Amino acid sequence: MRGFFRWVMRVVLVTLIVLAIAVGVAYWRSDQLLANRVDISEMPLTIPTDPDALERGKHLANTRGCTECHGTDFAGKMVVDVLPVGRIAGPNLTRGKGGLPADFGAADWERAVRHGVAPGGRMLLIMPTRDFAGLTDADTAELIAYLQQLPPVDREQPAVTIGPIPRLQMLIGLVPLAEARIIDQHVKHVAAMTPAPSVEYGRYLSHTCIGCHGDHFSGGRVPGLPPSFPPAANITSDTSSGIGRWRKADFYTAMRYGRRPNGTNIDTFMPWNTFKQMSDTELDALWAYLQTLPPRPSGGR
Repeated sequence: MRGFFRWVMRVVLVTLIVLAIAVGVAYWRSDQLLANRVDISEMPLTIPTDPDALERGKHLANTRGCTECHGTDFAGKMVVDVLPVGRIAGPNLTRGKGGLPADFGAADWERAVRHGVAPGGRMLLIMPTRDFAGLTDADTAELIAYLQQLPPVDREQPAVTIGPIPRLQMLIGLVPLAEARIIDQHVKHVAAMTPAPSVEYGRYLSHTCIGCHGDHFSGGRVPGLPPSFPPAANITSDTSSGIGRWRKADFYTAMRYGRRPNGTNIDTFMPWNTFKQMSDTELDALWAYLQTLPPRPSGGR
């Protein structure tokens, strides 16, 4: 019996050593990848100042998910603080203490929003760049116009720290950590797009959904998040696990009131409180686009 316990202890010890080496390699290699710099050269945007543009920018900030990470006052908030995942706080976007420097200009905003890059070329961590890389020039300029005039709020947020799980997931291709690594940094941006209840406009809006629901909109576990977070829903036309049996009215109820057709409440992990601020035109367009998605099994991402 004593020999058996010794054998078990040796196995445990070897396992712990292997895990320690794996974590060490993950930190070393991920730090190498994240230390790369990205050079961005964009034509400067003309930032509007008229009240209509500022109102449109406010609408974009409130409906494209900015408040989910940066808070309703845009001074930042804690998003995840779980040891194996890390400490992830949305930064303060105002000019208050702990916020952006006075010389953070329009070009810096554009690089951060559409490219996921900070001044100097450092890649931003956990910034959902894929969601915003396709923003039109007009929408980006109006969003910047609104964000630039936010009242200052004094709030310092802790630096983002990434734990071992997302680092390991990055090395096997599940989590980019810095989405600036995986987007096309030289894609040509569309000048403007007129809101309309069309499939085309719905496809444009749907980029906001990719971060949680996946490239194929079939949902599942979101890599990099704690296991306690619920899986994202399948929003393809699949009739068994998706929204294939939903009516347009069901979609509106889900987006406006956070309720499924069977009357159950949608988990607040789904930011329907943000998306309920979308206009009828935007929801019509998003619904029109989702209707064109082929059915996929849940979790196919």
